[in-house]
Amino acid sequence: MTHHTMTHHTMTLHLPLILVGALAIACIGPKKESKPTTTDNDTTPQQQVVYRQEKDTNDTVPTPQKGGSAIQDSVFYSKVLGSNRNYTVYLPPSYHSDTRREYPILYLLHGMLDDNRCWAERAHLQAVTDSLISQGKCCEMIIVTPCAGGKANVDWNGYFDMPGWAYESFFFKEFLPFIESHYRVSKTKGRRAVAGLSMGGGAATSYAQRYLGMFSGCYAMSALMDIVPLPGSKAGKNSKVGLMSTSVAEKSCTKFVQNAKESTVDSLRLVKWYVDCGDKDFLLQRNREFIAAMKAKKIPLSVQIRKGTHSWQYWHSGLFICLPFISDSFAKEQ
Repeated sequence: MTHHTMTHHTMTLHLPLILVGALAIACIGPKKESKPTTTDNDTTPQQQVVYRQEKDTNDTVPTPQKGGSAIQDSVFYSKVLGSNRNYTVYLPPSYHSDTRREYPILYLLHGMLDDNRCWAERAHLQAVTDSLISQGKCCEMIIVTPCAGGKANVDWNGYFDMPGWAYESFFFKEFLPFIESHYRVSKTKGRRAVAGLSMGGGAATSYAQRYLGMFSGCYAMSALMDIVPLPGSKAGKNSKVGLMSTSVAEKSCTKFVQNAKESTVDSLRLVKWYVDCGDKDFLLQRNREFIAAMKAKKIPLSVQIRKGTHSWQYWHSGLFICLPFISDSFAKEQ
């Protein structure tokens, strides 16, 4: 695999209303559903969902620390996918000075139609992480954001294997081993975690469920925990968006918990889980169902329903909760 460094490009991707409307309908489903019992006091989202991409707020964005940490964009060729794949890496402040140290790693997944740059550009990943480290609220870690998205039905979107797009195989057979052999990473479950938003939040949860020897913690933000496959023609179902929808339904995080055998449940209890979703998010009901399934199996998890929508304003603020939680999920450095 060849490895190259890329220059930064500022990019803003807006989710088309018609696509998000279809996705929201698929997520919510045609029937009005009963609300699972939870400990939060939020309200059920309305059935008609209007997506609003909120502007980033700068009032809580810390100033990046001078020197030390770095954001790097890189690319390498994937034999599994037959294409170049971009990724972005956050390297902590001491990475280039403490050259013998190995670091815990967080795989941070983006949502549908976004790419590897969005966490750095839209959520101010470097500035937030630097600030939390300097305040002692999280440990130094390497954060990697791969690319699993692009334009609807032009580029592939999705973290699971599907006809023509074996992304999950790529991630575990090529990407993760490549990253952990090219960066100074602590290569143990106790020092590896996964998190994500929306499509990436559901994928992070599913990865942590099905690869139980891999991750110490999982933070799911506005997560696509399950989906009702989009109705329509065979051609529509075989489109790239249709195949992505089917793959999410097949890897339902909620059904995985509901159908888990006791031995699997015991292993799930060893992972630290956090579910974070906005009270006006169109995926709130899907998250409530997942929370209910986890509680029914007595699998410990942290839950927070905050004020907000399916937006970058929400996800930026979520980093201030996510990174300390992930830091706490890591095994202590020897």
